[in-house]
Amino acid sequence: MMAKGLTTEDLDAMTDVELLEKLKESKQELFNLRFSAVTHRLEDSGRLQQVRRDIARIYTVKRERELNIRTAPAAEK
Repeated sequence: MMAKGLTTEDLDAMTDVELLEKLKESKQELFNLRFSAVTHRLEDSGRLQQVRRDIARIYTVKRERELNIRTAPAAEK
């Protein structure tokens, strides 16, 4: 069973602007999780891996759009 991470379908539905926003949020969350891990206050260690994977997925979708492998929704106007 998959954890509550982002799917590529979720990311496909986002515009480029939303994708960048999500990337920013995920990086902020990763920073906070790492900080918690260092100060030994991290409860959900699996979340760290999940956020890293989400960030990787976002970068992949972004790159595929640049290479025209994927298309952004309603971006072509």
